[in-house]
Amino acid sequence: MELIIIGLLGGLITGISPCILPVLPVIFLTGGAQSARFGDDAIPAPRSRPYIVILGLVTSFTVVTLAGSLLLGMLNLPQDALRWIGIAVLALIGVGLIFPPVERILERPFQRLASRKEVTNRGNGYGTGLALGTVFVPCAGPVLAAIIVAGSTGKIGVDTIVLTASFAVGVSIPLLLFALAGRSLIERIRAFRTRERGLRIAAGVAMIALAVGLAFNLPQALQRLVPDYTAGLQDSLTDSPAAREALEIGGLVNDENKGLSNCEANSGRLGACGPAPSLKGITRWLNTPDGAAVDLTGQRGSVVLVDFWAYSCINCQRSIPHVVAWDRAYRDLGLKVIGVHSPEYAFEKDAANVEAGTRAFGITYPVALDDDLATWTNYRNRYWPADYLIDAQGVVRHIGFGEGDYARTEEMIRQLLLDADPGIELPPATEVPDLTPSAGSTTQETFLGFAKQRNFAGSSYPDGTSAFAFPKRQAEDTFALGGKWTIESQRIAPASSTARLRLRYHANVVQMVMSGEGVVMTRQADGTQRQVEVSGVPRAYPVVSDGNGSDAVLDVTVPAGVEVYSFTFG
Repeated sequence: MELIIIGLLGGLITGISPCILPVLPVIFLTGGAQSARFGDDAIPAPRSRPYIVILGLVTSFTVVTLAGSLLLGMLNLPQDALRWIGIAVLALIGVGLIFPPVERILERPFQRLASRKEVTNRGNGYGTGLALGTVFVPCAGPVLAAIIVAGSTGKIGVDTIVLTASFAVGVSIPLLLFALAGRSLIERIRAFRTRERGLRIAAGVAMIALAVGLAFNLPQALQRLVPDYTAGLQDSLTDSPAAREALEIGGLVNDENKGLSNCEANSGRLGACGPAPSLKGITRWLNTPDGAAVDLTGQRGSVVLVDFWAYSCINCQRSIPHVVAWDRAYRDLGLKVIGVHSPEYAFEKDAANVEAGTRAFGITYPVALDDDLATWTNYRNRYWPADYLIDAQGVVRHIGFGEGDYARTEEMIRQLLLDADPGIELPPATEVPDLTPSAGSTTQETFLGFAKQRNFAGSSYPDGTSAFAFPKRQAEDTFALGGKWTIESQRIAPASSTARLRLRYHANVVQMVMSGEGVVMTRQADGTQRQVEVSGVPRAYPVVSDGNGSDAVLDVTVPAGVEVYSFTFG
């Protein structure tokens, strides 16, 4: 029942989100207006048309989402093939609405779903709905993340189908209401009674316009211009404990990792979390002889710590010194540390960048490059950093998400080492300062690319090159831009000599993740200025090191040749 409620709510939220704006004119004109009935109609309009259009949309939406990836893979077709087929069909249906003989040919395969009178009149609209569903799939919200993983791996169970169906029903409700409202509006306006032919042509033009817009990705640009007024609702729905438990279906939970459900993360005590899942899909190994892979089953007899991290993640940068210290203190006593580098950014997939990061942090233990997040998924992980402590029998005994509680983690490592070899003599516990900030004590990590930014102090944040102006009043924990900037999915770059960036934050330490070549200038409210020389691949550069944790403002001048990815805080 929880799964159905989560699916319905997720679908309803998506159904009123900005992502459905591009299809609304088509729903209005093809689903609603074409079913309008006037008193003097020679042949009554098919009143079921709005329902059948939405039924077609839900059908293709569900099938493509669940099985589209697998089907295309089996046929060796590109993953966007169904989308292009949908675009082509939309254009053809648009032509059919303008030219009725073409429409009759297109609707002929679906005649069995409607009466002869409907076919003779204007078709039942099922084909239109099917085409809309294939191009509507990218609008799926976060509830479908688990479904997409399940579909792409082929592990589709009853739970997956139930969630997908309930989500599709939730999406269809707002769209159906919009179509019915459109029909009611058309029927109430007397002028439309003699302009049915004009309505059909308008619907055809709308369909063709949507197809052309989709071909050039114009709807995505529109969606980025419109603030996502449903983001908070989506986050509150998917962040609830019930949602997290319900969404761990299909490809997320498998025979290897189902035992992880037996343990509560960050419990502070040893448990029995099932056999350790395997390290899957690793593209390369660092710090092993000749790049040889590390097999967990070959580590039986040793205590293993699997540490998920990413080299530009500020949280990982604060935790890695502890992991490095444990490796040095206990390596010869039976501890095997394995770092799993699961990239957060595209640039973190570059092996040379990761190698530079491992050298900078003093990491000498094996590091697996999990570029496709295959091991991340197999461990059902959701955090950077995350630690999985495995005993000498290969059983996961503790799961730790995020920073902090290092002393307790080390106590558990020592206990498992003694369990494996009661005769060993352990050295004193390591003494690495815990720099974990208290919850809410700093501004959250601030991403600057359009794909992940959430706290821009402005109304519009489009991709491409645009001119910006600082707001008169900037809210706390936000960033603002001035001058011309080029906005990309994961980074921004100055497009004029007047480009400026202003950050309002609270933290003791501020770092900027940057790449390229140039000197970045920073200025704090008290007049303190700093020059930061940027060179090479993306990495974190300190720009504030003497903050007091209170509200502060930082002005940044970024020269041409430097790209900025994010701000991190400590």
